[in-house]
Amino acid sequence: MRDPLADTAPLVGRVYAYVAYRLGDGPDADDITSEVFERALRYRESYDPRKGDPAGWLIGIARRCIAGAALGSRPLDPSIHDVREEPDPAAPAVERLTVRAAVATLEERDRELIALRYGADLTARQIADALEMRTNAVEVALHRALGRLRDLLGEAELESPQSPPWTRKAAL
Repeated sequence: MRDPLADTAPLVGRVYAYVAYRLGDGPDADDITSEVFERALRYRESYDPRKGDPAGWLIGIARRCIAGAALGSRPLDPSIHDVREEPDPAAPAVERLTVRAAVATLEERDRELIALRYGADLTARQIADALEMRTNAVEVALHRALGRLRDLLGEAELESPQSPPWTRKAAL
């Protein structure tokens, strides 16, 4: 059996991106990402390549870690007040805060789908495997979630060629 943790560098990046998408950048995301890899090391023998690739397996562990942390003393859902931003010249902080604030207002299922697709960079098939859904159902649900997000951000801004690239449909 292939070691699911043979090449951890890209996996750490994907797991952290997913967790940060759900919780915001910072210590909570660092802690959850560390916990994911601790569990993965401890239970690496349980990895079954027939059920998906290592990234999908790790994202499943991350989902359980986030759910477990939410049962703790304080919820880990991101809010406009909790977002910790790193400077990024490609997307000013105000624009990222606007998108994060809009995502935070979506229903839990929509937030999860968007985080899995754009945070963890999973395909619709990988998301379907993780959520035990049909690929077609994931594609439809993701399309609808993105539509709701576009509505929140304002359709005119998303369609305007003069608008910043992060607001265009291709960016979502």
